[in-house]
Formats: sequence, C-alpha cells, structure tokens
Amino acid sequence: MLTVVGRDGTPLSEGAKAALESATLVIGAPAHLDGLPLASDVRTVATTVFAEALEGVDVTEEDVVLVVDGDPGYFGVVRELLEKGHAPESFPATTLVARAFSQAGLPWDDALVVSAKGGHLRQAVNACRAHPKVAVLTEPGAGPSELARALFPVTPRSFVVCEDLGGPKERIVYVRPAEATTRPWNDPEVVLVLDNRHALGEANWVPGPVLGPAGWALPAEAFGDGPGPRPDVRAFVLAKLGPRVGDMVWDVESGDGSVGIECARFGAAVVAVDRDHSASARVRENVRLHGVKVAMASGDVRSSAEHLPEPDAVFLGRGGPEAVRVCAALRPSRIVVLAAPGEAQAILDELGGQGFAADAVRLQAAPLTTRGEAAEPVIVVWGERDARTPAWRPSRTGRPIETIPALPGVVEERS
Repeated sequence: MLTVVGRDGTPLSEGAKAALESATLVIGAPAHLDGLPLASDVRTVATTVFAEALEGVDVTEEDVVLVVDGDPGYFGVVRELLEKGHAPESFPATTLVARAFSQAGLPWDDALVVSAKGGHLRQAVNACRAHPKVAVLTEPGAGPSELARALFPVTPRSFVVCEDLGGPKERIVYVRPAEATTRPWNDPEVVLVLDNRHALGEANWVPGPVLGPAGWALPAEAFGDGPGPRPDVRAFVLAKLGPRVGDMVWDVESGDGSVGIECARFGAAVVAVDRDHSASARVRENVRLHGVKVAMASGDVRSSAEHLPEPDAVFLGRGGPEAVRVCAALRPSRIVVLAAPGEAQAILDELGGQGFAADAVRLQAAPLTTRGEAAEPVIVVWGERDARTPAWRPSRTGRPIETIPALPGVVEERS
C-alpha cells in the first residue's frame, strides 16, 4: 500500500501515525524523517525525488509511506503519483501557503497562488506585477532574491519570506524588495508578495483573486472620447492577444490605454508605451478610473523596447512596419497591429520573415438600424509564433491585401 503523509510541525493524526508504524519503507526529505514513529527495522530513503525512489518497489506487496511538507495534493506529489498509476492514501497537513498567510496575519481567500518552480519564474513575476496579493512557491534560483530583482524598483511591493515553516529553523522575514536582493536566504519555501495598499483585499464568493470582467470590450463611453480602438475592434484584438495570468502584455500607442486596461482586467501584467505626453496622461486617468494595474513607459517603443520587461503579447495601435520589426525581434508569442492603409502588406511580410504565422482582416461594423452610419473600416494584422499551421508566408509578388484609400521614461506603477 502507498500512503502519503504531510507534515507541518504539528502532531501527526492517528491515521498518519498508524501508517508510519506499519510501514516497511519510508521516503522523504531528511528533515521530514526526523522524529517519526517508525519501527526499528523499517527502511528509510532520504530524498524528495519520489519517482526514482519508488522504482522497483512493489507497493502492493509492502507498505510504503512518502513524507512530504504540508498538503501533498496542493502543488504536491499526488498528481505525479496518479499519473504513474498509483492510488495513494493521503493524510494531509496544513498547506505552506495557509501557514505563510497565518504568520503574516492576513486572509488569503483572495490571494493568487503561483509556483516559480520548474522555469516559471518569469510568469510568477508577471503575476506579482499584476496582482496585489500573491503567494509564490519557490526553489533555489527562483526565490526572493530573483523575484525582488525583477520587481524592484518599478513595482512597489512588500515581501514576507517564509523559511522552514513548522520546522526547527523556521524564520519569517518582512522585507522590501531592495533588501531582499542582498540578504542571504536559507531555502525559503514561500514568499508572499504584497501591495500594502490592497493587502487586506475584499471578501468574495469564490477563492482566488478578483474575478475577471463579466463583460469585455468595455463600451466606448467607458473611456470617454479618447482616440482608442472602438469596442468591436478591441474585442477582436483581445481575442488575438489572449491575455492571461502570468503574461506580460505591451500596449503600444493605443491612444487611451483601453487595450491594456482590458488585458489587465483579465489578469495579465501590462506596460503601456506612448510617446505622446497627452496620451500618456489620458492612459493614466483611464487606468485610475478602471481600478487596474498598468505600468507606463514614456517614449518611442523603437528606442525603449530593450528597457521593458519581456513581452508575451504586443499590441501596436500605430508605429508601422519599423515598430513591428522591433517588437517581433523580441519573439513574443502574439503580435496584433492596427495597420494604416498601405501598411498591411509590409507588416505581414515583416511578421512572416521573423517566423510568425500571420494573417489580416478588414473590420467594419454596420448598424442594423437606419439611424447610424457604418463605422470606418479598420485593418487588423496579427501574428502567432506558436501556431501549428501558418496562415501567411512573405509575399513574393508584392500583391497588396487591401485597397482602401485613404527616449524611454521610467516605468511607474499605476492603479
């Protein structure tokens, strides 16, 4: 029989004790094996690489216990065991995240929980940029120092670093990101990344961060009379950008920040880039009115791109083929461009030449009533780097697809 026992520094449950007392093989980290009620002849293996430790072990013939930290079903080993065909019995302890928030004295039903393990540090950083209360599960090379270096000084946050929760070396450290980059850390397990202005949060009917928008592509009235894309165009742009938690989206010269604001409402981290000071002021005001987090960079994206966080998706309200070339060279997964008449072919060629599967469409909304006039057509060009079947290759004939006439600033947190 295979059993998984969680530890959190509190006394074991009766079921967990019974499983350990009857075990013939116990596997776990050295610290988790200390002080367990084991028989004198039990075999122990000190490791957290459970798959390797179970190789050659017949769990139908002997009683095997894996000892882990906290709840094995929460970012834990249970999924891995099930995928390998095991059906373990579990005796969970309190999760690391619950213990961390308890130590911080904060509710956590509205927190976003992410893991920076396994190469997901960048996504975890983007989640911390976009959300006011995030618990980050860490590992060596993806801990408080790395989080702090990515966030400081642009995104003001407080850290609660939790080491050896429930163990003999437990340490809870409240620190600012600037200090977190230089302090020595002893294998921290969880880092709470908090915006102190909103750390208390709000009660909700479902756990996790604030729910996404009930409706998207907010009406034009929500952004005043700004020069941003109208709602039907914005809806199409959002569908192609696909913003999500963990993404970094650039909103380049959208005119009113509406695209970036919509992306932030879906949980993505956003940087709005604009070289027009009046447009930047309009973006800041719209960000404030909609209660989201969007950082602002003043300047031309062609010169400021290398100073900005690496993008997963880019929207260009204007800029032409040259701006597209600069952004495409950074290899985001998705690029969406509003093309001026005569530019679409060059943008398609540029995207195709840089390995994107690209396509374009002309959008025009016509009212069904006789009281309104048809909106001006808008050409949207997009490229996807991870598409399976490319829809576009660079044109060899130069045939146009449409015949319609007609210095970087310091990025600052806004909410």
